[in-house]
Amino acid sequence: MSLTQREREIVELLRAQPMLDAAGIAERLGATKAAVSVHLSNLTKKGEILGRGYVVRSEAQSVVVVGGANMDVKAHSTEPAQLHTSNPGAAVTTPGGVGRNIAENLARLGSPTHLVAPVGRDAFGEQVLAMTRAAGVLVDHMIISEGSTGTYLAVMDATGELLVAVSNMAMTDRLTVRQLGAARDLITHADLLVVDGNVPQAPAAWLLDFAAAVGVPVVIDPVSVAKARHLVTMLSPERPLLALTPNLDELSAMVGEPVAQTRAAIARAAKVLHALGVQHVWVRRGTRGSLLSSIGDDGRSTVTLLPAPSVPVVDVTGAGDSMTAAFVHAILRGDRPAGAARFGQMAAGLTVSSSETVRPDLTPRLVDAELAAASPHLTPATPSSTAGARRRRPTKEHR
Repeated sequence: MSLTQREREIVELLRAQPMLDAAGIAERLGATKAAVSVHLSNLTKKGEILGRGYVVRSEAQSVVVVGGANMDVKAHSTEPAQLHTSNPGAAVTTPGGVGRNIAENLARLGSPTHLVAPVGRDAFGEQVLAMTRAAGVLVDHMIISEGSTGTYLAVMDATGELLVAVSNMAMTDRLTVRQLGAARDLITHADLLVVDGNVPQAPAAWLLDFAAAVGVPVVIDPVSVAKARHLVTMLSPERPLLALTPNLDELSAMVGEPVAQTRAAIARAAKVLHALGVQHVWVRRGTRGSLLSSIGDDGRSTVTLLPAPSVPVVDVTGAGDSMTAAFVHAILRGDRPAGAARFGQMAAGLTVSSSETVRPDLTPRLVDAELAAASPHLTPATPSSTAGARRRRPTKEHR
C-alpha cells in the first residue's frame, strides 16, 4: 500500500528528528495529537515504522520471515553416546525454530528483518520474544496465542552430530491465514519474503499468492521430508519462487523418486522444480557441499557445484538456517546467485564450528574474510542483472 501525503510528511519528520513524540509531530504539522497517533499506527502496520520509539524503516532492503519460533533444549554427550541408557553430558536452552533462526541470522548479518511467528503466553514465549528482540530482529508482528510455545529437543553425540530430535510445533501447525492477515502491509513493503516449511498448507499457499500479487520474491526452506511432500503440491509458475533450499532427501520427496548423489541426477531433479516456477534450486549435501541449479531469463539452466568448507564440527544445529539467511542477505546486497550460495555455505561452516545455534559474532565481514582465506583465487561476487535478487515490482505508488 502507498503512503498518504500526511504519512510521508511524518516519515520525513522522523528521519530528521527520530526523538519526536506524537505531540511534537502534531505541533510541527499543525494537526491534533489524536490524528497523528492514528497515522503512526498506520505507518507501523505498513512497515514504515519499526518497533518502539518510532524507528523509521531504513533504506536497506528488508526481509519478512514467516515460520516457527520455539525454545530449543540441546543436550551434548561428552563421550560416544550409547542408546537405551544414561549418558554423561551437558544441556543448554536457547531460542530456536527454523524461521526464528533464519531471522536472527539475517539480523546479525545486517539485513532489517521482521519475524512473523506464533508463540504462547508462557515463560518460554516471553524468553523467545525477549532474546529474539535483543538479537536485533523486529518482533512487533509476532503472533501471541493461547497455548504452549513450541519446543525442540535435540541430542548430539561427542562429535557434535545429531543423534535424535523431538519437536513440538503444534502452535505453528495451527497457524491460520487470518492470523497472517495482520502482516499484509508488512509483506507488501518487504524486499523479500522467507517462508519456513513448517507453515501449514493453507497459510503457505496464501503467502505465495499474496507475494506474487505484490511482486515480492520468495525463498522457501522445506525443513523436512514430510513438509517437502506437502510443499511441492503448492508450486506452480503462477506462484514463482526466487529460491528453494532442499537437502537431497527433501529434493527426492519433492520430485517423487530417489535422487542419486550425483551432479547429473540432482540437475535433472532441479529441472522438475524449475518447471514449477522455482528460479534457483539450492541442494544441500552435507559434507559434500551443495549444488545450485539456476534458470535464466533465456530458459537455460546452469549448475554450480560448491564444496563444503573444511571446519571442525562442534554442533550441526542451525547450520541450514544460517545457510539460508546468508544466501538471502547476499542476494539482497547484489551478489550473483553462485556467490550468494558460497557466502551461505561459509556461514553454515562457521555455524557448525560454534556451539551456538546462531553465532553471535556472525557478520558479513567475518564470512567474506573466511571466503577470501579459503578461496583466494575467487574474485568478489558482483551484482548481476540475471541474479533474480528482486523481480521487477510496481512502484509503491502503483501497487
